[in-house]
Amino acid sequence: GYGLHIALLARWWPKHARPAPPAAAPEVCVVLVAHNEETRIVARLENLLAADYPPEKLRLLVVSDGSTDATVPRLEALRDPRITVLARAERGGKAACLNAALAQCDADIIVLADARQRFAADTIARLAAHFADPAVGAVSGALEIEQAGSSTGAGVDAYWRYEKRLRAAESRLDSCIGCTGAVYAIRRALFTPIPADTILDDVVIPMQIAVRGHRVLFDTEARAFDPQALEPAAERIRKRRTLAGNYQMLFRHPAWLLPWRDRLWWQLLAHKYLRILAPAFLLGVFAANLALLTHPLYRVTFAGQCVFYILAALGSAFPQLKARAFSLPAGFVFLNLTSVRALFHYLTRADLHRWETRRG
Repeated sequence: GYGLHIALLARWWPKHARPAPPAAAPEVCVVLVAHNEETRIVARLENLLAADYPPEKLRLLVVSDGSTDATVPRLEALRDPRITVLARAERGGKAACLNAALAQCDADIIVLADARQRFAADTIARLAAHFADPAVGAVSGALEIEQAGSSTGAGVDAYWRYEKRLRAAESRLDSCIGCTGAVYAIRRALFTPIPADTILDDVVIPMQIAVRGHRVLFDTEARAFDPQALEPAAERIRKRRTLAGNYQMLFRHPAWLLPWRDRLWWQLLAHKYLRILAPAFLLGVFAANLALLTHPLYRVTFAGQCVFYILAALGSAFPQLKARAFSLPAGFVFLNLTSVRALFHYLTRADLHRWETRRG
């Protein structure tokens, strides 16, 4: 019911935000953390430098996180005065790299980006324009992802579309819970260094800003494009890490659930934390239904549950079944199983703050 609830609240009591006119362009530094990205780093920087933004107000800071390939030499060969390269000899993870990068940035606005995606020409301008409102502390862009080719992937696609609708509604009401790591901006003066082992920097950093009283917006037109579809093989790894980050955030920042400390506490609970508890709820519903099979009504609901999970199994076993009757149950079950795996992953792995370069 959270999606319906937040949509209605956003419709009835929206907080309006108006981007500034183009003439109000602030100084912007794009920070990009990369590890072994020799094959695409040059094209990515060319994409950023081609942004429809005043060139004299745009700079790039690229942090190489212990790259062992030709990432750094290819960056240095560009010899563009707007590009600064920070080469770290040892891998420390994205959070440590962001701390190091923002410590030496003096631009008013910091745009966070990744190597794999591409920005639309007006994305940086759209993000930066929101900061004309002093109440705004962070702005997330929208990630457009290549359409999946399998049934489970199509179900995960539907989840991502739903997630973007949630963020848009939260933003209209007040603030969205977290940003899209591949495309978001923050006011540099509001940045607080985060622990080096932080997994979800794109949620923790915006939440730190929101807790201080500033808004976190979501701009659906500030777009980044990801060529890697949400297929189960790659998504299982990424989502397991993301959900493990939710567990880390829950245990590390319990005060964010206190109403007198965080005005967004109920959104954080409903949007992030109840989601990772969903597998336990599903198991409880199934067990309770089994115990009530003597009642005719609950025989019907049990049959409905069985049909749902059978459709999910068929959608997972036969990727070519892309009808929503198969893809939505398959995607739903896939994400909830991944949430269970993520808990064990979080409890048993110490290096989750580091990421591996994947295809795309």
